[in-house]
Amino acid sequence: MSPPRGGSRGGGGGGGAKKSGKKPMSAAAKKAVEAKKIRHAAASVRKADRPGAARAASRPPARGAAAGKGGPAGRTGAGAAGRGQGARKQGAPRGLGGDQVEGRQAVRELLLAGNRRIREIIVAEDQDDTEVLQDIVDLAQDLKVPVREVTRTRLFAEARTESPQGVVAHAAELPEHDLEELVRKKSPQGVPPFLLAVDGVTDPGNLGALLRSAECAGVTGVVLPKHRAVHVTPTVTKAAAGAVEYLPMALVGGLPAALRQLRDAGVWVIGLDAGGDTDLFDLEVADQAVCLVLGAEGKGLSRLVRERCDAVAGIPLLGQLASLNVSAAGALACFEVTRRRIASRKGSA
Repeated sequence: MSPPRGGSRGGGGGGGAKKSGKKPMSAAAKKAVEAKKIRHAAASVRKADRPGAARAASRPPARGAAAGKGGPAGRTGAGAAGRGQGARKQGAPRGLGGDQVEGRQAVRELLLAGNRRIREIIVAEDQDDTEVLQDIVDLAQDLKVPVREVTRTRLFAEARTESPQGVVAHAAELPEHDLEELVRKKSPQGVPPFLLAVDGVTDPGNLGALLRSAECAGVTGVVLPKHRAVHVTPTVTKAAAGAVEYLPMALVGGLPAALRQLRDAGVWVIGLDAGGDTDLFDLEVADQAVCLVLGAEGKGLSRLVRERCDAVAGIPLLGQLASLNVSAAGALACFEVTRRRIASRKGSA
């Protein structure tokens, strides 16, 4: 992969920088820069008026995404100070996590979204100069994000996933959102909130795949329990392929209490579990404010969570196997809600 135009990357490998003509940005990079400018302009206007902004500003530093310029941004168990030691250890973060992003698509979406500060991007040397990698370098240069080129061995030691695809980014932790904020948030099309809650999902690959499907289906917010559940680790960010940049997430102390709060706010709470009392494809509330609740594989929904649901829906299985992977079941349920919402809009047009 070629180095970024205008200078060397990091430790200064391979001779002095030549002042040859700067290579034009790719079309994707140009679009990305323009999209980022528009998002930043809109975000700066919305930030002061966002519900809970004053409360968020008064929170103690431990609740924030970053401790300050140059300070540690992440709060994962491994922490910024321990990078390079115990590479694939992903301790459960106390907050949402997400301060280390791995994988080409995930890093490119991190740059595209422009929602949080990016400290640096590390790329492995001697990679094929693909369009995605070149877009990452072009975007980083335009956004003044440092890009450091290292050996494959060094990058793999830095990574916390088995296959970082030659790219690792360090950024501020994902921001937490209030549950009330998610209730008030509508989709870009102006339809009621479409939320997703997970109950005891501990596998990061499953959560990442679920978040990717949820974002594509138009989910407007995600509810994660603080305890006994995986948060946003590097494996989650990679499997989500950038979805974490666009999905507002709330961390709640107890999921049953949070579901009761959603019901009190007028949101239909629908659990997804084998042996549910209704069929997923018979849901008649999908075009209203709704929250789908998914349980862990094997255990399903906990008793208290199940009791807080307005209804529990099951997916009809016609084969020999007794269950679906939680990410597959979640994708199916999310797109069933989306299908009904699209049909409802067409019917009312």
